[in-house]
Amino acid sequence: MKGLWITLGWLFVALGVLGVFLPLLPTTPFLLLAAFAFDRGSERMHRWLLGHATLGPPIRQWQEQRSISRRAKIYATLSLAGVFSLSLAMQVPRWALVAQLSILLLVGVVLWTRPETPIALSTERETGKPA
Repeated sequence: MKGLWITLGWLFVALGVLGVFLPLLPTTPFLLLAAFAFDRGSERMHRWLLGHATLGPPIRQWQEQRSISRRAKIYATLSLAGVFSLSLAMQVPRWALVAQLSILLLVGVVLWTRPETPIALSTERETGKPA
């Protein structure tokens, strides 16, 4: 069973890293799933992920404070708008646009109602140095 969790962890890490470069693919949710999977499959990989200079801070912010940085919220909102704009450009059927817009608005509301990581803490977590 540990092998399955480790495999899932690496799959989610790969999807999360792709999300850094692909605007329509979310990064943080996949990294949270990777942390969850690694926590069940490999303590060493879980520590590696949480300690990673780039991938670790948003996971730790969520685990420790259930907060999301303003920067992440802005990027996520731009991605949501990009997805909907792409659907408009592709002339997706009206019923699908309404369904998609409803879901994207719900995601946006959930996103923006989460607490924000304090700027000083966010900066410290990202750089490893006190603000």
